Amino acid sequence: MADRYFHLTRTRPGRFLSKRLGLPRPEPLRRWSAERPTLRGGPLLHLTAGQSRCADAALAAALDGCGPHVRTDTAGISGISDTSGTDAHHSAVVLDATGIRAVAELRAVHEALHPVLRSLAPGGRVLVLGSPPSAEDHHQAAAQQALEGFVRSLAKELTRGRTAQLLRLPVASAERPQPAEADVRAAESTLRFLLSPKSAFLSGQVIEVAGAADSTSAGRASGPTGPDGPAAADERPLGGRTALVTGAARGIGEAVASTLARDGAHVVCLDVPGAEDRLSALAARLEGTALPLDIAAPDAGERIAAALPDGALDILVHNAGITRDRRLVNMSAERWESVLEVNLDSVLRSTDQLLRAGAVRRGGRIVATASIAGIAGNTGQTNYAASKAGVIGMVRSLAPRAAAEHGVTVNAVAPGFIETEMTAAVPFLVREAGRRMNSLSQGGLPVDVAETTAWLAHPDSGGVRGQVVRVCGQSLLGA
Repeated sequence: MADRYFHLTRTRPGRFLSKRLGLPRPEPLRRWSAERPTLRGGPLLHLTAGQSRCADAALAAALDGCGPHVRTDTAGISGISDTSGTDAHHSAVVLDATGIRAVAELRAVHEALHPVLRSLAPGGRVLVLGSPPSAEDHHQAAAQQALEGFVRSLAKELTRGRTAQLLRLPVASAERPQPAEADVRAAESTLRFLLSPKSAFLSGQVIEVAGAADSTSAGRASGPTGPDGPAAADERPLGGRTALVTGAARGIGEAVASTLARDGAHVVCLDVPGAEDRLSALAARLEGTALPLDIAAPDAGERIAAALPDGALDILVHNAGITRDRRLVNMSAERWESVLEVNLDSVLRSTDQLLRAGAVRRGGRIVATASIAGIAGNTGQTNYAASKAGVIGMVRSLAPRAAAEHGVTVNAVAPGFIETEMTAAVPFLVREAGRRMNSLSQGGLPVDVAETTAWLAHPDSGGVRGQVVRVCGQSLLGA
């Protein structure tokens, strides 16, 4: 359903009224396309607060691969006004704060970002690089945790589609005085994603990347190179890989399947037999495989393994889900049980079956769909919120064991208000509240969840595991 308020604020009377009444004016988000694959604006600005604890050369090389030209000279930046030409604006500002270890050193964060925020282009990115809080040094832990509150608040202050994220990188330690370049390379796919239009509906997120020694990435060397060499492989990074997407017939699942196919994967599209016609049409369009199957069947994992075109998967996306909303006092046992069975129990059971059967290849990726409801709760959705919080619990517990025992990463996406057939059916006032109650003042699109899933599924994302990434425009609900 069209967002009429969004379109109203793009008109002259709408702009006048929204400004006069102090109402939100959502900015059109520029999402990825083959014609416009990079952020708009000028160069990417790379700053450092204090002493960097990253492998500087590797970080510089990684940023160079993000698209925009990288600028490290800050001379004259404070003189750039927000009304200057687009070419004078920076497409992104990356602040390396990995070396911040004390409260006094946080002053450098203010000194670095305060003069340059007005130079950030509409739709631009602020990316703060931090370190994992130390379990041994509580001063360092306090300073690094302070960055989280800072970034979440900054993300709420930014306007015109600008976003801010905190990315925690592997850094030097007593055990590793010099961080390996491979540690930074483990974060390259994440840097490319966060500094691209693909992350348009993410803001205020905290993401941690493990070091190369702990990474289960298949890596570029072992990944497909494509018929035209490395450049072609970068355009189709999932070439030669098989992905399974549950709940693929419509909405978010359809977008995920389409995006993975765009990136080169052979996609097995799974949905209930009742959606077979729509499922088959999607699979034909994507040159994939249709698998009509109820994911809640007790032997679903075994039947999936038997139906795989080449006997194993590289990417497993758990997207299937249902809602049966009622306040708890009015909720029947059947409504409770059906949601927990489809949204959580089937995910646990089929994942266990596939891992036990060796049907997810080493270097594989498992991405489960949680929800902002599982983080913040939602009236009338005790069953749904319980199921999605359970998915988060599964991801956090399974991720380290799946990496160690199977060489597989496990992560989750947690969508907020996404414009789908399901959200179009909710009452008008509830729908409008869902759209406006985030820092970007609009609903997301299924492709926003799909792009996040594709990043987590990337062969170079092996250092990302156990993460729950909110695709919600920084919803004002939840953490």
